[in-house]
Amino acid sequence: MKKILYLLIITLIFNLPNSVFSQDKLLKIEEVQNREYYPKSIYDVKFMGNSDSYSFTKDGKTLWTGTPKQEAKETLKLSEITPMPSSFFGIRYISDKEFTYTTTDNEIYSYNIQTKTSKKNNTLNKNWSIVDVNYASNSVAFKDKDNLFVKVNNQIKQLTTDGSRDIVYGEAVHRNEFGIEKGLFWSDNGEKLAFYRMDQSMVTDYPLVSTEERIAKHIPVKYPMAGEKSHEVLVGVYDTKTESTIYLKSRKDESVAQKEMYLTNIAFSPDNKIIYIAKLNRLQNHLMLESYNANTGEFLRTLFEEKSDKYVEPEAPIVFIPNQSDKFLWLSERDGYNHLYLYDTTGNLIKQLTLGTWMVNSIEGFNQKGDEVFFYATKDSPIERNFYGVNLKSGKLTRYSIGQGTHNVAFNAKGDLFIDSYNSYNDVVSKTQLVDKKGKVLRVLNESQDPWQNLDKPIIEISTLKAKDGTDLYYRMIKPKDFDPNKKYPVLVYVYGGPHAQLITNSWLGGANNFFMFLAQQGFIVWTLDNRGSANRGFEFESAIWHNCGGIEVQDQMEGINYLKSLPYVDSQRIGVDGWSYGGFMTISLMLKEPNVFKSASAGGPVIDWKYYEIMYGERYMGTPENNPEGYKNSNLLNYIDNLNGKLLIIQGYQDATVVPQHCIEFLRSAVKKDKQVDFFLYPDHEHNVRGRDRIHLYKMIYNFHKENLMLQK
Repeated sequence: MKKILYLLIITLIFNLPNSVFSQDKLLKIEEVQNREYYPKSIYDVKFMGNSDSYSFTKDGKTLWTGTPKQEAKETLKLSEITPMPSSFFGIRYISDKEFTYTTTDNEIYSYNIQTKTSKKNNTLNKNWSIVDVNYASNSVAFKDKDNLFVKVNNQIKQLTTDGSRDIVYGEAVHRNEFGIEKGLFWSDNGEKLAFYRMDQSMVTDYPLVSTEERIAKHIPVKYPMAGEKSHEVLVGVYDTKTESTIYLKSRKDESVAQKEMYLTNIAFSPDNKIIYIAKLNRLQNHLMLESYNANTGEFLRTLFEEKSDKYVEPEAPIVFIPNQSDKFLWLSERDGYNHLYLYDTTGNLIKQLTLGTWMVNSIEGFNQKGDEVFFYATKDSPIERNFYGVNLKSGKLTRYSIGQGTHNVAFNAKGDLFIDSYNSYNDVVSKTQLVDKKGKVLRVLNESQDPWQNLDKPIIEISTLKAKDGTDLYYRMIKPKDFDPNKKYPVLVYVYGGPHAQLITNSWLGGANNFFMFLAQQGFIVWTLDNRGSANRGFEFESAIWHNCGGIEVQDQMEGINYLKSLPYVDSQRIGVDGWSYGGFMTISLMLKEPNVFKSASAGGPVIDWKYYEIMYGERYMGTPENNPEGYKNSNLLNYIDNLNGKLLIIQGYQDATVVPQHCIEFLRSAVKKDKQVDFFLYPDHEHNVRGRDRIHLYKMIYNFHKENLMLQK
């Protein structure tokens, strides 16, 4: 009897479907954010001071150090330092053997690895906000409540007294556009502090509401909508020696046009006597690089101007050449691609350092001699990020990153050693290696195992198809591991489609995330295409959307859809689309402008009508409702709601101060009037995205919505 039962069990096991055995190899949706399923890398890799020694951490708790000749080893644990650092992430070397760190009590110390001693440098108050430390002088600038203060030589001095919700000091201005990420700027030696003063008293309040309390609380935000009144900005400069503050005389007069100028990309001269600003008109088609006396605020000169029929978008300050106070680098798209230009301080163009149909992404620094500048660029592929150097005199260009993919590189002071961390979508999970200037690999510091090695890993393909004008458009297709070309699969299209974003990259998972991989495991083909309007392909490519958002992007996305429909394994009756923010706008644009193509669509934080969007971003691409009425009409999704045919889910953060809830509310209002059914979900406590643990809830919602409409329904 036991033998018969055993044979029966064996027979049943061997006749079970494969899916029963593969359950352990499927990622659960609750695990898509689990770090176990992400590459295990080394972090905060940097050279130590001016030496050739380097350090990194794997977990923030232990510091590893090494040299070109000695393999890296565990050198220091947090518990060995008194007082203990909060983490080894973010330490800053001030010499070859000494770094600064911050404790959990908000105190700044320096630690000497050789003598194993700590020295207290400063104490920060936990109530301070917008803190900026100058390590050369050990001075601190900060905000307390609404006003600006400095702590110099351990003495605190208040710089402003009229700070308020309307008068904002020391914070990023112009809605964080134009590369603006902060509002405090120390000179190199810490003797001067430049800061933004933003008067937004004339900007309309937008009513956001918190419902956490029994009686809902009104929490208005200043939100300058396209075509409406903008805020007004000045740049102040505080001198720690004279203890005086001046404001740059950046306005030619007191007209609204002058008051609404964008003051971007602040930089001090090496001697700290001059401040340079890239000033831009509100139409964003005329840039002036201007210099000002940092002691008096007097205007000195306009070094050069840039104009465009569409827009000019400065995103990085000038960078001075080491040991040459009269020469600097400027990043510009003036020839159609972002490139490096060498200028002198009188405004004379010395030479264009880089040239070609590729983009310089960022300037990273110089070698010790100051004759070579290092930068990231897309020279070898628009979907890769590689690391290069160009000699300022000869113009010789050298690539220092090794291997195809997306690179992050640290370099030593001499500029002859590089620690290259990179990954690619099919070959390299995460690899970090020390290389010399000739490209020789001296040591491999880390090589990660595939975190998906014990899971059913979907198939990732990256390739191109042509837009109507012949432009190459990159796409990514993720297929189930057990893909069968003889079957029919539902497709979920993930879209963004707007400026400053590139979704298809030669990086781990091709720029996708574990949620997309989960969807492929569940039987979806997950498709993404970077249309014209997206980043890293040059000005013509990105500015193709100018004054008509939702036009050419939809055309390009439909090239992808038509390609999908031509594939025998794609079920053209089961195509869905998902996107957030600009991607939410694109999702609904596709659903309404191409009716009967998409069976389901989920749009998060979508722009519905561009007249409800903010000035700085919105007017760059759409102008104003007054000067571009046709463009606003064509892009207004309320005008297409009659075409709604299929299931549409709109998701909105109730505290969203980026794409304010008015967008989706007006869409719902119109849907009711037109008798169109729309699914809607509101996240009461979230802003423009759903973060943290609640993101799993979002993923479940999106998955279940498309599963119900693309898989369960016939």
